[in-house]
Amino acid sequence: MALRSPRSRGRYRVPEEPYKVNERIQAREVRVVGDNVETGVYDITKARSIAEGLGLDLVEIAPTATPPVCKVVDYSKFKYEQKKKQKEIKAKAQRVVIKEIRFGPNTDDHDFDFKLKHAMEFLKEGAKVKAYVHFVGRTIVFKERGVNILNRFSEALAELGKVEMEPKLEGKRMTIIMAPTAPKK
Repeated sequence: MALRSPRSRGRYRVPEEPYKVNERIQAREVRVVGDNVETGVYDITKARSIAEGLGLDLVEIAPTATPPVCKVVDYSKFKYEQKKKQKEIKAKAQRVVIKEIRFGPNTDDHDFDFKLKHAMEFLKEGAKVKAYVHFVGRTIVFKERGVNILNRFSEALAELGKVEMEPKLEGKRMTIIMAPTAPKK
């Protein structure tokens, strides 16, 4: 008995085109736009003949308009430009980076200063800082120490960031979130 390859079981799905092109356009009348084309409302056969005469495609860009808007353009070039625009939009979107800093309820001054320097660098880079005091075992009885540490932390970083979330106890963690106020350099 021969083994069948996984490819032979079924057909691959061809990705569906986002725009209707040429013969796939269903409307009877369309508004035609594009370079070297007189803008106006045409019968679909007339619009296709205009596009063919220029050696280009008729692409439906606004199907919900009345009548639908079609552009006379080279479809492959049009798709390339649309992908390029999407990439630019994605690249310009800001990503929020959150850096975490952990304290214990018995954190010493030297450790506090060391972690404070890191938090300063993070805020200067434009990242948010999530600082938390983690209570292990019976240290949960020292909640006021956690509040004191986080308040001291936020006061020390007041020039570089603003408190976005006040100290809040969630389970065994007391958390504070600070966002940068200064622009990235």
